[in-house]
Amino acid sequence: MKVVDCIIIGGGIAGLQAAIQMGRYNHSVLVIDSNQGRSTITRGYHNILGWPDGISGPKLRDLGILHAKKYGVSFLNDKVTSLEKSDNTFTVRTLLKQIYSANTVFLATGLTDYLPDLPNLQQCLGASIFICPDCDGYEITGKKTIVFGNGNTVANMAFTLTYWSKELTVINHDKKSISDENLLKLKSLGIQTIEEPISEIVVDSTKQLIGFLLKNGVLIKAERGFTGFSGNQLNNHLAKQVGVQLNESNHVVVNPRTKETNINGIWAGGDLISHSEQVTISMGDGSQAAIWMHKRLLGEPRPV
Repeated sequence: MKVVDCIIIGGGIAGLQAAIQMGRYNHSVLVIDSNQGRSTITRGYHNILGWPDGISGPKLRDLGILHAKKYGVSFLNDKVTSLEKSDNTFTVRTLLKQIYSANTVFLATGLTDYLPDLPNLQQCLGASIFICPDCDGYEITGKKTIVFGNGNTVANMAFTLTYWSKELTVINHDKKSISDENLLKLKSLGIQTIEEPISEIVVDSTKQLIGFLLKNGVLIKAERGFTGFSGNQLNNHLAKQVGVQLNESNHVVVNPRTKETNINGIWAGGDLISHSEQVTISMGDGSQAAIWMHKRLLGEPRPV
């Protein structure tokens, strides 16, 4: 079996940036991606240098794939189910029963958001409904905004968003318990809390957000929406299989200088290692890891 220089598991933003950098080093690179990450559903990133009018996740991914292919990077639409280390070589097995080996591995498997299955939600993400306040809190500045989610998670999201807008309403969609302390704080901030599930996100003929239709038939009008659900899943199962160290929040621990994990030859980046969940940080992780993977492939030892 041919052993490639690097296998990148996950074709989101961190994985693609690593692939581009590794390709520019003329290394043999295979990206294995199941096309299910957060960047596949985001309709607009608005805080990336060079894109003042924003760019969608799918478009950014398409451009990244084209860029990486210029340098001979190979792509496989599949899902890695196992990762093993034998001596200094790594072997991955996939859902489609394929087996590949590499001298280095970059884990960029990210996280999977918990989002309810609501009509029109997916088409609004990144356009009028947002997930990350650091990325998109600006987009609700002065706008009437519905913060929908569950329990204390949605309450805490609302507290964060008061920096950008005072016109907030909380919908506790799953009716999970909100602490008395948080309920009092919401009331003191003038934030109405609605304990009723959402049946539909309502948009007009141009797909612009109109509001949130509750199960009881009431329409709560809004200009913007923000999610605040607990239950996001870090995709760290491959890291666990091969003995990669995790921190108390189950993110992968890496050397801040090199992005290498405690396992020699395995690097990681993006949402898998960071709470920040920022596209630009993921890009930096990918480039940084690739630089040090290149050094290792040239024979340089692991830095102390």
